[in-house]
Amino acid sequence: MNKYQAVAQQINQFIQQNNLSQGDKLPTLNDLAEEYQVSKNTIIKAVEMLESHGIVYQVRGSGTYVRGRHRKGYVNLTDVHGFQGILKEFNLTSDVIELKEIEPDENIVEVLKLKENETVYYLKRIRQIESRPLCVEESYYNKSYVPYLNEDIVQNSVFSYLTNDLKIDINFSDFFMRIGKLNEEQAGYLDLKPQDPSIDIESIYYLNNGHPFDYSVIKYHYEEAQFYMQGNKL
Repeated sequence: MNKYQAVAQQINQFIQQNNLSQGDKLPTLNDLAEEYQVSKNTIIKAVEMLESHGIVYQVRGSGTYVRGRHRKGYVNLTDVHGFQGILKEFNLTSDVIELKEIEPDENIVEVLKLKENETVYYLKRIRQIESRPLCVEESYYNKSYVPYLNEDIVQNSVFSYLTNDLKIDINFSDFFMRIGKLNEEQAGYLDLKPQDPSIDIESIYYLNNGHPFDYSVIKYHYEEAQFYMQGNKL
Protein backbone atom coordinates (compact mmCIF):
# COMPACT_ATOMS: atom_id res chain seq x y z
CA MET A 1 0.00 0.00 0.00
CA ASN A 2 1.32 3.45 -0.92
CA LYS A 3 1.79 6.03 1.81
CA TYR A 4 -1.00 8.27 0.52
CA GLN A 5 -3.41 5.32 0.54
CA ALA A 6 -2.56 4.54 4.15
CA VAL A 7 -3.08 8.19 5.09
CA ALA A 8 -6.40 8.24 3.23
CA GLN A 9 -7.53 5.28 5.33
CA GLN A 10 -6.48 7.06 8.51
CA ILE A 11 -8.39 10.21 7.55
CA ASN A 12 -11.46 8.14 6.72
CA GLN A 13 -11.21 6.42 10.11
CA PHE A 14 -10.98 9.86 11.76
CA ILE A 15 -14.18 10.92 9.96
CA GLN A 16 -16.05 7.79 11.07
CA GLN A 17 -14.75 7.73 14.65
CA ASN A 18 -15.75 11.36 15.15
CA ASN A 19 -19.15 10.91 13.45
CA LEU A 20 -18.47 13.78 11.09
CA SER A 21 -21.33 14.51 8.74
CA GLN A 22 -22.26 16.46 5.62
CA GLY A 23 -20.52 19.81 5.52
CA ASP A 24 -18.15 19.29 8.47
CA LYS A 25 -14.79 20.80 7.62
CA LEU A 26 -11.53 18.88 7.88
CA PRO A 27 -8.28 20.43 9.09
CA THR A 28 -6.21 22.27 6.49
CA LEU A 29 -3.82 20.36 4.24
CA ASN A 30 -0.87 21.73 6.22
CA ASP A 31 -2.45 20.65 9.52
CA LEU A 32 -3.17 17.18 8.12
CA ALA A 33 0.41 16.88 6.89
CA GLU A 34 1.66 17.77 10.37
CA GLU A 35 -0.83 15.43 12.07
CA TYR A 36 0.15 12.40 9.97
CA GLN A 37 3.82 13.34 9.64
CA VAL A 38 3.86 13.24 5.84
CA SER A 39 4.51 15.70 3.04
CA LYS A 40 1.83 18.06 1.81
CA ASN A 41 1.96 16.31 -1.56
CA THR A 42 1.07 13.00 0.14
CA ILE A 43 -1.90 14.67 1.85
CA ILE A 44 -3.08 16.14 -1.45
CA LYS A 45 -3.03 12.69 -3.05
CA ALA A 46 -4.79 11.17 -0.03
CA VAL A 47 -7.55 13.79 -0.14
CA GLU A 48 -7.92 13.34 -3.91
CA MET A 49 -8.35 9.60 -3.30
CA LEU A 50 -11.02 10.24 -0.64
CA GLU A 51 -12.77 12.65 -3.00
CA SER A 52 -12.79 10.06 -5.80
CA HIS A 53 -14.47 7.62 -3.38
CA GLY A 54 -17.17 10.13 -2.45
CA ILE A 55 -16.00 10.59 1.15
CA VAL A 56 -15.01 14.27 0.98
CA TYR A 57 -15.31 17.20 -1.40
CA GLN A 58 -13.05 20.20 -1.87
CA VAL A 59 -14.08 23.83 -2.25
CA ARG A 60 -11.45 25.99 -3.92
CA GLY A 61 -10.18 28.65 -1.54
CA SER A 62 -12.24 27.29 1.36
CA GLY A 63 -11.08 23.79 2.30
CA THR A 64 -12.04 20.13 2.43
CA TYR A 65 -15.45 19.02 3.68
CA VAL A 66 -17.10 15.74 4.59
CA ARG A 67 -19.56 14.52 2.01
CA GLY A 68 -23.04 13.36 3.04
CA ARG A 69 -23.20 9.86 4.39
CA HIS A 70 -25.51 7.23 2.92
CA ARG A 71 -29.09 6.78 3.99
CA LYS A 72 -29.54 4.21 6.72
CA GLY A 73 -30.12 0.76 5.28
CA TYR A 74 -28.97 1.58 1.75
CA VAL A 75 -26.10 -0.33 0.14
CA ASN A 76 -23.57 1.79 -1.73
CA LEU A 77 -22.85 -0.09 -4.95
CA THR A 78 -19.47 1.63 -5.28
CA ASP A 79 -18.28 0.81 -1.76
CA VAL A 80 -15.68 -1.97 -1.39
CA HIS A 81 -15.89 -2.26 2.40
CA GLY A 82 -18.26 -5.21 2.66
CA PHE A 83 -21.66 -5.52 4.31
CA GLN A 84 -20.30 -5.17 7.84
CA GLY A 85 -18.87 -1.75 6.99
CA ILE A 86 -21.71 -0.55 4.78
CA LEU A 87 -24.58 -1.67 7.05
CA LYS A 88 -22.84 -1.25 10.38
CA GLU A 89 -25.99 0.17 12.02
CA PHE A 90 -27.67 -3.23 11.77
CA ASN A 91 -27.25 -6.71 13.18
CA LEU A 92 -25.84 -8.73 10.28
CA THR A 93 -25.44 -12.50 10.36
CA SER A 94 -24.50 -15.24 7.90
CA ASP A 95 -25.56 -18.83 7.37
CA VAL A 96 -22.86 -20.73 5.51
CA ILE A 97 -24.35 -23.21 3.04
CA GLU A 98 -21.14 -24.37 1.40
CA LEU A 99 -17.40 -23.67 1.56
CA LYS A 100 -14.96 -25.72 -0.48
CA GLU A 101 -12.00 -25.61 -2.83
CA ILE A 102 -13.04 -26.26 -6.44
CA GLU A 103 -11.66 -26.37 -9.94
CA PRO A 104 -13.30 -23.37 -11.64
CA ASP A 105 -15.39 -23.58 -14.77
CA GLU A 106 -14.57 -21.61 -17.92
CA ASN A 107 -16.56 -18.56 -16.84
CA ILE A 108 -14.74 -18.25 -13.51
CA VAL A 109 -11.37 -18.81 -15.21
CA GLU A 110 -12.12 -15.96 -17.61
CA VAL A 111 -13.50 -13.54 -15.01
CA LEU A 112 -10.64 -14.07 -12.53
CA LYS A 113 -7.97 -14.40 -15.25
CA LEU A 114 -6.81 -17.68 -13.74
CA LYS A 115 -3.79 -19.62 -14.88
CA GLU A 116 -3.89 -23.30 -15.72
CA ASN A 117 -4.49 -25.51 -12.65
CA GLU A 118 -5.28 -22.58 -10.35
CA THR A 119 -8.09 -23.38 -7.93
CA VAL A 120 -10.58 -21.19 -6.11
CA TYR A 121 -12.50 -21.17 -2.87
CA TYR A 122 -16.24 -21.37 -3.46
CA LEU A 123 -18.42 -19.83 -0.76
CA LYS A 124 -22.22 -19.88 -0.65
CA ARG A 125 -24.00 -18.19 2.22
CA ILE A 126 -27.21 -16.43 3.18
CA ARG A 127 -26.79 -12.93 4.59
CA GLN A 128 -29.38 -11.73 7.10
CA ILE A 129 -30.19 -8.25 8.31
CA GLU A 130 -31.94 -8.08 11.71
CA SER A 131 -32.65 -11.84 11.33
CA ARG A 132 -34.40 -11.30 7.97
CA PRO A 133 -32.91 -12.80 4.79
CA LEU A 134 -31.20 -10.12 2.71
CA CYS A 135 -29.45 -12.07 -0.04
CA VAL A 136 -27.92 -15.31 -1.26
CA GLU A 137 -24.24 -14.82 -2.03
CA GLU A 138 -21.96 -17.05 -4.09
CA SER A 139 -18.30 -16.01 -4.12
CA TYR A 140 -15.15 -17.31 -5.78
CA TYR A 141 -11.71 -16.42 -4.38
CA ASN A 142 -8.46 -17.02 -6.24
CA LYS A 143 -6.38 -19.24 -3.92
CA SER A 144 -3.18 -17.63 -5.14
CA TYR A 145 -4.25 -14.53 -3.18
CA VAL A 146 -6.64 -16.07 -0.64
CA PRO A 147 -4.82 -19.28 0.35
CA TYR A 148 -7.00 -20.13 3.35
CA LEU A 149 -10.63 -19.80 4.40
CA ASN A 150 -12.60 -21.63 7.06
CA GLU A 151 -16.14 -21.49 8.40
CA ASP A 152 -15.25 -19.24 11.34
CA ILE A 153 -13.89 -16.62 8.94
CA VAL A 154 -16.80 -16.70 6.51
CA GLN A 155 -19.40 -16.62 9.29
CA ASN A 156 -18.17 -13.11 9.97
CA SER A 157 -16.59 -10.45 7.74
CA VAL A 158 -14.58 -11.88 4.86
CA PHE A 159 -13.64 -8.30 3.93
CA SER A 160 -12.07 -7.74 7.35
CA TYR A 161 -10.11 -10.98 7.03
CA LEU A 162 -8.86 -10.08 3.56
CA THR A 163 -7.74 -6.57 4.48
CA ASN A 164 -6.61 -6.98 8.09
CA ASP A 165 -5.23 -10.52 8.18
CA LEU A 166 -4.14 -11.17 4.60
CA LYS A 167 -3.24 -7.50 4.01
CA ILE A 168 -4.94 -7.54 0.62
CA ASP A 169 -5.22 -4.04 -0.82
CA ILE A 170 -8.50 -3.87 -2.74
CA ASN A 171 -8.03 -1.18 -5.36
CA PHE A 172 -11.28 -1.04 -7.33
CA SER A 173 -14.31 -3.08 -8.33
CA ASP A 174 -16.81 -3.62 -11.15
CA PHE A 175 -20.54 -4.19 -10.66
CA PHE A 176 -23.13 -5.58 -13.06
CA MET A 177 -26.81 -5.42 -12.10
CA ARG A 178 -30.01 -6.86 -13.55
CA ILE A 179 -33.46 -7.98 -12.44
CA GLY A 180 -33.86 -11.76 -12.33
CA LYS A 181 -36.18 -14.43 -10.96
CA LEU A 182 -35.64 -16.91 -8.15
CA ASN A 183 -35.56 -20.64 -8.64
CA GLU A 184 -37.05 -22.93 -6.02
CA GLU A 185 -33.83 -23.30 -4.00
CA GLN A 186 -33.05 -19.58 -3.97
CA ALA A 187 -36.64 -18.71 -3.05
CA GLY A 188 -36.40 -21.09 -0.09
CA TYR A 189 -33.28 -19.36 1.19
CA LEU A 190 -34.96 -15.94 0.98
CA ASP A 191 -38.41 -16.95 2.27
CA LEU A 192 -39.95 -16.03 -1.07
CA LYS A 193 -41.76 -17.92 -3.82
CA PRO A 194 -40.18 -19.42 -6.95
CA GLN A 195 -40.29 -16.95 -9.84
CA ASP A 196 -40.43 -13.99 -7.44
CA PRO A 197 -38.15 -11.18 -8.66
CA SER A 198 -34.64 -10.68 -7.37
CA ILE A 199 -32.01 -7.99 -7.76
CA ASP A 200 -28.94 -9.75 -9.16
CA ILE A 201 -25.52 -8.15 -8.79
CA GLU A 202 -22.22 -9.56 -10.03
CA SER A 203 -19.12 -7.98 -8.52
CA ILE A 204 -15.45 -8.31 -9.37
CA TYR A 205 -12.78 -7.00 -7.00
CA TYR A 206 -9.27 -6.09 -8.14
CA LEU A 207 -5.86 -5.76 -6.54
CA ASN A 208 -3.51 -2.79 -6.90
CA ASN A 209 -1.88 -4.47 -9.89
CA GLY A 210 -5.26 -4.64 -11.63
CA HIS A 211 -5.64 -8.41 -11.25
CA PRO A 212 -9.11 -9.71 -10.24
CA PHE A 213 -9.12 -11.99 -7.21
CA ASP A 214 -12.75 -12.11 -6.00
CA TYR A 215 -15.89 -12.71 -8.05
CA SER A 216 -19.34 -12.75 -6.42
CA VAL A 217 -22.88 -13.30 -7.62
CA ILE A 218 -25.51 -12.01 -5.21
CA LYS A 219 -29.29 -12.39 -5.43
CA TYR A 220 -31.02 -9.85 -3.18
CA HIS A 221 -34.43 -10.10 -1.55
CA TYR A 222 -36.45 -7.57 -3.57
CA GLU A 223 -38.28 -6.23 -0.50
CA GLU A 224 -35.19 -5.88 1.71
CA ALA A 225 -32.53 -4.52 -0.65
CA GLN A 226 -31.99 -0.78 -1.13
CA PHE A 227 -29.13 0.74 -3.12
CA TYR A 228 -27.56 4.05 -3.94
CA MET A 229 -24.62 5.37 -5.94
CA GLN A 230 -22.57 8.53 -5.65
CA GLY A 231 -21.71 10.65 -8.65
CA ASN A 232 -18.25 12.20 -8.66
CA LYS A 233 -16.84 15.01 -10.75
CA LEU A 234 -15.24 14.05 -14.05
